[in-house]
Amino acid sequence: MRRPARLLAAAALLLGSAAAVAAQPAPVPREAIEQIIRDYLREHPEVVVEALRAHEAKLRADEQTRVSRMLEARRQELLADPEAPVGGNPAGDVTVVEFFDYRCGYCRGVAPTLRTLVQGDPRVRVVYKELPILGPDSLVASRMALAARAQGKYTVFHEALMAADGALTRAAALDVARTVGLDTDRLERDMAAPSISAALQRNLDLARALGLNGTPAFVVGTQIAPGALDLDALKRLVEEARAGR
Repeated sequence: MRRPARLLAAAALLLGSAAAVAAQPAPVPREAIEQIIRDYLREHPEVVVEALRAHEAKLRADEQTRVSRMLEARRQELLADPEAPVGGNPAGDVTVVEFFDYRCGYCRGVAPTLRTLVQGDPRVRVVYKELPILGPDSLVASRMALAARAQGKYTVFHEALMAADGALTRAAALDVARTVGLDTDRLERDMAAPSISAALQRNLDLARALGLNGTPAFVVGTQIAPGALDLDALKRLVEEARAGR
């Protein structure tokens, strides 16, 4: 018997039982009715499996609807914060938003993958969301990175920080800055700007609103994807966003 037929049979059986109960002169105890249902479900467990699957599918659909609405409400913050650096094609048709921490090993690991994605798809735009959640050194590195924008070297400094070996202390980050040609005296002055503090706070508030509990995390189209995604997963997100899914 096919699933719809089984479900109809189950419904008919339960309705028949209810009709029989109603036709009797005295009420049937609740325990008896419950036993009828238990007996049927014991004989037809596939009905429970189908109900659970349908429930799970509804939960997933409801969650996706909630996420889509939330992302739409936060669209301006995600895609157009003037203090958020942009990479790839600034006029690209799909934007990949990445939340990251320079001291996060997974963020460092996924950096080459994101770079490969951008190199292979000239229509991808990237928005970098600094999210320094791993301590004071993370905060210093993010401040320096955002300050590097004033010298036109955010992207090269960002990639150098992601590729740096060893512990990323303040001294180590300054060494990286020198290797990419940044004026470190100016960098240290610029990184104290209130606008940088405000940008980092906005990123933190946005991450909390989106339910992000760690780094890296990506937002592409109507989907939130936490973790160090591989190239195929990133490409799939981009393709689905491009197709409007």
